[in-house]
Amino acid sequence: MSLSFLLTSLIVIVSPGTGVLYTLAAALTRGARASIAAAFGCTLGIVPHMLAAMLGLAAVLHTSALAFAALKWLGVIYLLYMALQALRERGALRVDARVDARSTLKLIVTGILINILNPKLSIFFLAFLPQFIAVDEDHPVARMLELSAAFMAMTFAVFVVYGLFAASVRDRIVTRPKAMTWLRRAFAGGFAALGARLALAER
Repeated sequence: MSLSFLLTSLIVIVSPGTGVLYTLAAALTRGARASIAAAFGCTLGIVPHMLAAMLGLAAVLHTSALAFAALKWLGVIYLLYMALQALRERGALRVDARVDARSTLKLIVTGILINILNPKLSIFFLAFLPQFIAVDEDHPVARMLELSAAFMAMTFAVFVVYGLFAASVRDRIVTRPKAMTWLRRAFAGGFAALGARLALAER
């Protein structure tokens, strides 16, 4: 596995996006355990895009305006829904110290949905991974699986670091109502901005 692949992957993963925003939100409102669940869900959400790239479905998204638009607008609607939920005091960003099995599962599922409903991720895998697979590679599928697994492992690790850092300052924020109000507005604005960016995205 080349150093260029690892460095390029790290730059892509560290760049703030929907998954990072969601993981930070989970950490600040529900703590470290919730942030790990959110990071795990976002990482699992990469799997369908990886499979799509391997099966050629990503190429369909790249060439079919209708398929791309359908998935894109589903993603936009979901991000706007997340923005509205963030604004509500009892919504997605409600402060809750308890993280039981049910809430953990919900955090994971939401993380999966956030990444699945992003068509740019499939196209990213279609364009990104082949660059690091030699033309004369004997087992290209196995190689793609290896690179994808490394990308996912790095994603989970980076998101967990983001989440644990946010969780470490959680107590200073959740005890201040005004700070929580502005935090909700900031996350709502972030989700809305990402939704707008996705709406303007082209294949």
